[in-house]
Amino acid sequence: MPAMSQIERAFCKTALWRGTGQAVLGSLPVDRLGHEVLEIGSGSGDIAARLRQAHPDLAITATDFDPAMVRTAARRLQAFGDVTVRGADATDLPFADDSFDSVLSCLMLHHIVEWEKAIAEIARVLRPGGVFTGYDLTRTPMATVLHQLDRSPFRLVNPGELDDVCARHGLQMQTRTRLAGQVMQFSSV
Repeated sequence: MPAMSQIERAFCKTALWRGTGQAVLGSLPVDRLGHEVLEIGSGSGDIAARLRQAHPDLAITATDFDPAMVRTAARRLQAFGDVTVRGADATDLPFADDSFDSVLSCLMLHHIVEWEKAIAEIARVLRPGGVFTGYDLTRTPMATVLHQLDRSPFRLVNPGELDDVCARHGLQMQTRTRLAGQVMQFSSV
């Protein structure tokens, strides 16, 4: 799993990225997250911080593969109790089976070239009845060009592909597209 490009890393620290955080938080099925929440690809920690502020009863583990993002998130989230930040590869998560009530993935699956391995790991660490939820870019010409320009490794996912792979791992998904098909929002049911 590659580290973020400098452009992606910088974007995750901008006001534009932070501005989308409230919309993302509003789209998550917070009432179904349970207590123990894993965020994969947490970047700068914005979603974890917003989620923890809005729901102080959650225990959140925020992970990212990129050491620079782990350091940024650790600084941002250090004031919150019951929030842990650590480096982790989403295709080989360092957690026991059935460790979390929910797993969040916000705009990061497309950064994992072998995202199918990440789905297998998500299913493994989720407790029975757990929720896998989030959003990502879909495979569109615009998203493809943007990622080719910044030269970072990527593999965009279409909703049907995500649903099929999740189903192979026991996760039945409800997936819908937004923003003229550029983004998909998903949640296991």
